[in-house]
Amino acid sequence: MKIKEITNVLEQLAPISLQESYDNSGLLIGHKKDDVKKVLITLDVTEKVIQEAIQNNCNLIISHHPLIFSGLKSITGKNAVERIVEQAIKNNIAIYAIHTNLDNVDNGINAIICDKIGLKNCKILAPKKEILRKLVTFCPTDHVEKVRQAIFDAGAGNIGNYDSCSFNVSGTGSFKGSDESNPFVGEKGKLHYEDEVRIETVYPFYKENEILNALFEAHPYEEVAYDIYFLGNKFDRVGAGMIGELENEADQMDFLKSLKQTFGAGCVRHSNLLGKKIKKVAVCGGSGSFLIKNAIATQADIYITGDVKYHDFFEAEDKLIIADIGHFESEQYAKDLIYSVLKENFSNFAVLISKTNTNSVNYI
Repeated sequence: MKIKEITNVLEQLAPISLQESYDNSGLLIGHKKDDVKKVLITLDVTEKVIQEAIQNNCNLIISHHPLIFSGLKSITGKNAVERIVEQAIKNNIAIYAIHTNLDNVDNGINAIICDKIGLKNCKILAPKKEILRKLVTFCPTDHVEKVRQAIFDAGAGNIGNYDSCSFNVSGTGSFKGSDESNPFVGEKGKLHYEDEVRIETVYPFYKENEILNALFEAHPYEEVAYDIYFLGNKFDRVGAGMIGELENEADQMDFLKSLKQTFGAGCVRHSNLLGKKIKKVAVCGGSGSFLIKNAIATQADIYITGDVKYHDFFEAEDKLIIADIGHFESEQYAKDLIYSVLKENFSNFAVLISKTNTNSVNYI
């Protein structure tokens, strides 16, 4: 098993291109062509986690939070990050991070939070723009079904709860091949007219290479005509946070107590209670204060996240409850998600979940 085989599976779930600009997801230490003996999954890479990997003969650590966020100017062991990098290199341990790209997909961290709470009808709270592209291509009538299905299979044509979405219109194409051409229809040097179908469909930009390769493979023409348009539409499968509904309304205090128990939180910090039932719930794993206004705009009854600062609680303005369950507590199930994805794809491969508690916050 090569590192690349494992990271390819993870990047199908959460493409690296979906990480935030400040992030540093991906392979941080090691080489993609290296062999993997065992994998250790953790939320954070600490010195104790490195020792755990060494003791268990794991030479790949997959972490939610990146070990290296900014450039290292030296590796002299003067801080924990430098010591971890030293130990990883000395012991041939690769380190891979899957961070905000896992936060930004609709089956990532926030989906697990929703599942733990029991939310239904979940969707992205703040969908991203500039993710979608439109592909337009032109195909001879007899090959339309084959070409269209190929690009669907590669990931095009998904809109909300629908797949295989396209628009098709018949027309006439014209072309004249040079002496070096090898036309599928028509003759070299002669103007040819062919009955064709214009196929239009949409896709997320991170699927582009796969879709174009599928188009070129399925299309009969020597030269495939196609156009790509950039779209300003929001993409409801990629973005920050999620929102859903409880099956039954819940008392505010009872719901907060259940959050504390479900996520094993040392405490739940919250804004003013509003004296009404909770039905609509917004969530964001990790540091989610930047989505408070989005939660209010969607008329959520409560917004659950971590790392809320004192002044951020004022933003609730008695329009909803803000509940801070803790950064670690909100993201702890990332380990289970990564584990399940790897075991589903590599059932006979050794994958371990770290037993080291990396939560740096303690309560009395």
